[in-house]
Amino acid sequence: MPDKRTHRGPHPEDQRLFAPEAIGDLAAALADYSLLLTKGYAQKSALKLVGDKLSLTERQRLAIMRSACLDEQLESRSRRCIGIEELAGKTVAVDGYNVLITIEAAMSRGVIFRGRDGCFRDLASVHGTYRKVTETIPAVELIGQFLREAGAVEALWLLDSPVSNSGRLKTLIGELARKNNWNWEIELLLSPDAELKKTDAVVASSDSVVLDGCWKWTNLAAEIITQKLSYATVIDLGPE
Repeated sequence: MPDKRTHRGPHPEDQRLFAPEAIGDLAAALADYSLLLTKGYAQKSALKLVGDKLSLTERQRLAIMRSACLDEQLESRSRRCIGIEELAGKTVAVDGYNVLITIEAAMSRGVIFRGRDGCFRDLASVHGTYRKVTETIPAVELIGQFLREAGAVEALWLLDSPVSNSGRLKTLIGELARKNNWNWEIELLLSPDAELKKTDAVVASSDSVVLDGCWKWTNLAAEIITQKLSYATVIDLGPE
């Protein structure tokens, strides 16, 4: 069945699954899961242990998994994070789908989770195919305006070439960049993660693999949502 969604908004069950009365259990599950990972437990068995204990659904477990990190990861990510106020004069390497989809989801009032490391993450997934939604152009424009306000001199957008419609998205982002006189380059790569982990630019991503391998990173999506999208549905699972 073709994907006919025009927004990247909430799942029909999200209002119940992530209701205020459920947040306490989810935060406790995140803390327990992160502790087990830190102690060396395998991800799958650790998630099953905490999920079964609190009878969490698959979607709730996904939120926990995406929001968790080891103690060592937390310390390392915090140490290498560049504040938005430090972006002036710098080049930013944007993990294209990662940042864009999170902003689209926030604009669509989809649930956004603040994880243990302070990153904002959504529960959306492209499943190998990216579909433009109503919020795509406004999201790209918001990212561009925010980077300009922050004083970034250049942005390099990296998109996954194996994802269907990446070429169309590259064209769209390029057109918006030219229209707004943004100094952007957009590249299609088989593995953007590999490039993001070796670049000298400041990386904008919330992908754990990227965050743990890059030189410096900035919490771009979280800052945009906090400063510009006050109506977004943000659920804080990371008290640290």
